[in-house]
Amino acid sequence: MPFSTTLRGQRYSFPDLRDLLAKANEEKSGDALAGIAATSHSQRAAAKTALTDVPLAAFLDTPLLCPDDDSVSRVLLDDHDRAAFATIASWTVGELRDHLLADTTTAAELRRLQRAILPEMAAAVAKLMSNKDLVMASSRIRNLSRCRSTLGARGVLGIRIQPNHPADDVPAILLAAVEGLLHGCGDAVIGVNPATESVDTVGAILHSLDRLITTFQIPTQHCCLAHITTQLACLDRGVPIDLLFQSIGGTQLTNESFGISLGMLQEGRERVLEDHLKRDGTSAGRQVMYFETGQGSSLSANAHGGIDQLTLEARAHGLARAFDPFLVNSVVGFIGPEYLCDERQIVRAGLEDHFVGKLLGLPMGCDVCYTNHVAADQNSAENLLMLLTAAGCNFFMGVPGGDDVMLNYQTTSYHDAIAMRSLFALRPAPEFERWLETQQIMREGVLLPTSVTSGRLLAHVAG
Repeated sequence: MPFSTTLRGQRYSFPDLRDLLAKANEEKSGDALAGIAATSHSQRAAAKTALTDVPLAAFLDTPLLCPDDDSVSRVLLDDHDRAAFATIASWTVGELRDHLLADTTTAAELRRLQRAILPEMAAAVAKLMSNKDLVMASSRIRNLSRCRSTLGARGVLGIRIQPNHPADDVPAILLAAVEGLLHGCGDAVIGVNPATESVDTVGAILHSLDRLITTFQIPTQHCCLAHITTQLACLDRGVPIDLLFQSIGGTQLTNESFGISLGMLQEGRERVLEDHLKRDGTSAGRQVMYFETGQGSSLSANAHGGIDQLTLEARAHGLARAFDPFLVNSVVGFIGPEYLCDERQIVRAGLEDHFVGKLLGLPMGCDVCYTNHVAADQNSAENLLMLLTAAGCNFFMGVPGGDDVMLNYQTTSYHDAIAMRSLFALRPAPEFERWLETQQIMREGVLLPTSVTSGRLLAHVAG
């Protein structure tokens, strides 16, 4: 179905919804690389104007990818709440935007709408919002998730300890994790990206993190961010898995490029839940999946199907929603300047990713990061970090010095976490904060200079 509008006396036409969404997107180097971006500011403005009047029902009537050919589309449609959608079926994209930003719209209303909104609708409304709008709308939505700790409540900011090491040296990983714990971080997860995709290596990392958590009865969870098949091979060997990780994308072809299928994700989730039940009898109600996404992943796999980066990111979030995850985060600046070329694009993408994920009901975090060959710096990252904290982001990364020595990119540090909690009057997850106070690491939200626990934790690493 074609779309058209007149702007300043010039007629603009868009052959279909896919093209309209791409042209309405804020400037992204990846969309330009794919040849689908607007070619002028005027064309982008015209696309936004036309998109404002598109009925939400059009996204159901004309799927961007045929569900018979694309498993992600099939999951998104199967997961859609048609009864809830009936209450907004007559709305346009512009009317949805107005509702999300209205002072009279309550958090309860936003929760009721989450399953009524397809990811493409969420992406469409994000294209009509300014950065401030994205922060305002996101800040009203609270999506809680629970494993050993509870994230997402108002007033709570979680941090993933990311103690990566270029040689997967277990004592060095544990030392970095202990440093994070002593800075009040780790309530989201202690999650390691392994340098080696090896069952032996991943198993050793998971065993060591499990011993640390068990020995000190820390109310958090561990994860090793290897491929799902490697993690499940560890599970076959009796290695404990708290959270099952996988990177996912917004099309079937993208996920195939990652070496995964939806059946693999479902089977993995069921196996981890069963393992939790055997280990401690508490699988009921636990969320055990951890997903990472990022704008540009489908384009880098030549699997975008002519769909813009933001819309594909929203579709990845919709896929994640079907597996009831504990953590989801966008690795927003990691993929490189071919997809997000500078600070402005990274900041915009980070706010978009967070908004569409929260609107769809996900417990969204963000890896506020950049690579060393992009036009951004630490000030850029701190700008986005503050904006996302104001927007109610569930969690960020905590890396020693903010410099990941294994992945070779720049992200946020333990000290950044302390600064955001202080600036915005936020606290760790409640279960984790109680542990910190018991261990004399923190009192009333303030870190203490020394504690008996610090020596015990360091002795555990040395042992």
